[in-house]
Amino acid sequence: MNIIIKNEREIEKMRIACACAARVLDRVSALVRPGITTGDVDGAAADFMAEEKCKSAFLGYRKFPGHICISVNEEVVHGIGGARRIQYGDIVKLDVGVVKDGWVGDTAKTVPVGAIRPDWSRLLAVTEDVLERVIPMATAGRRLGDLSAFIEDECVANGYNVVREFVGHGVGRNLHEDPQVPNFGRPGSGPKLKAGMTIAIEPMVNMGTASVRTLDDQWTVVTADGQPSAHFEHTILITKENPEILTWRQRQASK
Repeated sequence: MNIIIKNEREIEKMRIACACAARVLDRVSALVRPGITTGDVDGAAADFMAEEKCKSAFLGYRKFPGHICISVNEEVVHGIGGARRIQYGDIVKLDVGVVKDGWVGDTAKTVPVGAIRPDWSRLLAVTEDVLERVIPMATAGRRLGDLSAFIEDECVANGYNVVREFVGHGVGRNLHEDPQVPNFGRPGSGPKLKAGMTIAIEPMVNMGTASVRTLDDQWTVVTADGQPSAHFEHTILITKENPEILTWRQRQASK
C-alpha cells in the first residue's frame, strides 16, 4: 500500500480542485427537476467544468463515457447520462470528479426531486448524517477501520445495508489512490491516519439488500432487489487537529 502524504503546496492544489468540484456539484444539483434528461444534466456539467477551467476526472476513465455519474433511484453509482427523463419523486445521485491543474476533487450527493416518499427521505437523511458524523472521527493517529465500522454500524442500526463492492479511496493526482476506504470493517483495523492524507469518504447505503449488480452497459450499478440507494461523498484532509472538508458545501433541503 502506497499512501501519499501531501505537502503544503500540494494540499493547496487539492483545496482548489475540491472547491471546484463542489461548485460544479452545486450548479448541477440546481438543474435537477422533473422532465430534464440525465444527458442534459451531464452536458451542463461539462459546460460548468469548462467555465471553471477544469476537466472531468471520470470522462474516459477506464472508458467511462460521461462527464459525471448520474444514478437514479435503484441505481447506486456509475450511472451514465442519457435519454432518461427525471421524474417527480425520484432521487438522483450526482457524483462529480474534476481535475484542476493536475489534482483531483471528488464529491457526491443525492438530490430529491420534489416531495419524495417519507421512507426515501429518511434514507437520504441517515446517509448524509452518517457522513457528517464520521468525518470528525478522521483524526491523525486513528485507524481507518474505526471510520468504516462506524458507518456500517450506524447504517445497520437504522435498518439499512451498506454496499460492499464499492468503497471510498485516497484522492490526489489520481482519482483512486491508496488507501481504500470501505463503508464496513472492524474497529482498530486498517492503516493509521496521518496528517497530509486526502481521502474520499462516500457511504453508499441501500434501503434493502446490500447486494448489487451491474447493468449491460458495464457501468451502471443497481440494487439487486430494486430498492433505492443513497450516496454522499466528501474529500477530506487529515490534519494534526480536526479534519478539513475540502469539498465542503451547505446541506441541501428537500425541494
